[in-house]
Amino acid sequence: MRVLLHIDDAETWREALTERLPDAEIVTSDAPAEARRDVDYLAVWKPPAELLREQTRLKGIVNLGAGVDALLGNPGLPEGVPIVKLRDAGMSDLIGDYVRYGVLHFQRDFDRYRRQQARREWREHTVTDKGDWPVGVLGLGAIGARVAETVAADGFPVHGWSRSPKSLEAITCHHGDDGLVALLGRVRTLVLLLPDTRETRHLIDAEALGALPEGASLINPGRGTLIDEQALLEALGEGEREGRLRGALLDAFAEEPLPADSPLWSHPRIWITPHMAGPTPLSAALDQVAEALRAFEAGEPVATVDPDAGY
Repeated sequence: MRVLLHIDDAETWREALTERLPDAEIVTSDAPAEARRDVDYLAVWKPPAELLREQTRLKGIVNLGAGVDALLGNPGLPEGVPIVKLRDAGMSDLIGDYVRYGVLHFQRDFDRYRRQQARREWREHTVTDKGDWPVGVLGLGAIGARVAETVAADGFPVHGWSRSPKSLEAITCHHGDDGLVALLGRVRTLVLLLPDTRETRHLIDAEALGALPEGASLINPGRGTLIDEQALLEALGEGEREGRLRGALLDAFAEEPLPADSPLWSHPRIWITPHMAGPTPLSAALDQVAEALRAFEAGEPVATVDPDAGY
């Protein structure tokens, strides 16, 4: 089989994938045009539309990440070609650490101590018991479920939400519109791990933020489009005046890199990281890519993306 790779550091990926698939011919998007055409499979991350349009006999596409919104929105994407995405591939452990840090940041008042330091104010806050700090996780896919279980194992009550019913040990699961309202009303930290779809864009709007308890916090290692940024700013308040929402740890944004003139940068109750919560571990990702390509080639069942659902 012939495979075309498009990703940063593609040569490293090509060498490692060749070790796993020694009988495959694997080229990168830097190859001459004639070498890029007529491949059987693409393994890509945010490819240019022209690279997709060059192909005439694709059997499948492997998306080299968990989020497929950029690929599904690509104007060059051919119709009817099955798409496989990375599912977890080691990302859940890294995102779990990010979320655990964020939950503790607010539960142990590190946000307040940081502001006190700036004022040279020495004042201790009473520690809130973990059992009194319910955490909500929106999105219970491969990564969201693992993150929810990780936070629960730390001793926090965890509520999870998905569109359709799910059951996870030690997690109080909610689903549908009514389930979302119920979850929002009882959590002190809300974690966003949903995909970017028509249904999830700006799901966290003024109404959703208003449904959270006073002083709740928000962590978004998911997709930037989930949040109405203007509604978030209004919920956080201005300057030293704390709004309904206590603070937000944000890793994903509707526009990336986050523009230098975005008001999110300078808000005193927002902590920004540059989409680093869950980098893809190379070895685990390559194992999944090789497994998907072997299954494609052998005609075996493969868990593919539903373009209509967006994940």
